[in-house]
Amino acid sequence: MEKDRHFNYFWVRCAKLICVTLFAVHCAACFYYLIADRYPDPKETWIGNTMPDFHSKGLWIRYVTSVYWSITTLTTVGYGDYHAENIREMIFNIFYMFFNLGLTAYLIGNMTNLVVHGTSRTRKYRDTIQAATSFALRNQLPPRLQDQMISHLSLKFRTDSEGLQQQETLDALPKAIRSSISQYLFLNLVQNIYLFQGVSNDLIFQLVSEMKAEYFPPREDVILQNEAPTDFYILVSGSVVVGVAKSGEVIGEIGVLCYRPQLFTVRTRSLCQLLRMNRTAFLSIVQSNVGDGTIIMNNLIQP
Repeated sequence: MEKDRHFNYFWVRCAKLICVTLFAVHCAACFYYLIADRYPDPKETWIGNTMPDFHSKGLWIRYVTSVYWSITTLTTVGYGDYHAENIREMIFNIFYMFFNLGLTAYLIGNMTNLVVHGTSRTRKYRDTIQAATSFALRNQLPPRLQDQMISHLSLKFRTDSEGLQQQETLDALPKAIRSSISQYLFLNLVQNIYLFQGVSNDLIFQLVSEMKAEYFPPREDVILQNEAPTDFYILVSGSVVVGVAKSGEVIGEIGVLCYRPQLFTVRTRSLCQLLRMNRTAFLSIVQSNVGDGTIIMNNLIQP
């Protein structure tokens, strides 16, 4: 059940720990009662000392009494009302308490891991923010650049905690599955880009498989003016300031295709999802499809 995605891991793990504890308590109670039941003189046993006629008592009373002793010993409370009266019981108690040390450590360790796991991501986020803030102050970065750093780190934490780490999920999969998912999500969008009008489907498939999906928070610079043309972007959702670019538009393609510094700064206006295409990978794919490369350049220079 721990490995079954249909069940919540936290509650399954808690149920397992409870069952382990109850099983240990039950077995110890049964063995301890068995020692008393088989002892020659019932009055010289842990239960016979306070309940001389325990054989005549009901099964439920004897079981509850045994479990009571087992739990108080397991939790190291040990009220003292039931204690070893002979050598057999003393030896059993010694081994049971040694076992309890290991069981208690196991239970506390597992519960600690379950609780800490839920807060470790938040702690790591706070430490990262603190480190970024200290770095910005130490180097006297301008306030706007500090805000961009904090916004990007906050977005990364939010997307991770909300299960939006799309690219991380895709990277963990085989290339064939990754390509199929990318085509399902982005193929129609890329086909409608002006730059790729009239090119072959094979080229589109190859490009989509190489594109990386990324999220950017509001008011963050995606491309800087005069930056080296290493990537261009396709806007999937949100909006950016370039004029104003909207979903399905390309950003930075002139710099990449003409191999010149980026002509303008591109900044997000809202939370945006962008498809990033590396220049080297793009040109490699286009060079293997010469006819499509000509179409792309014609689309670029058309008004």
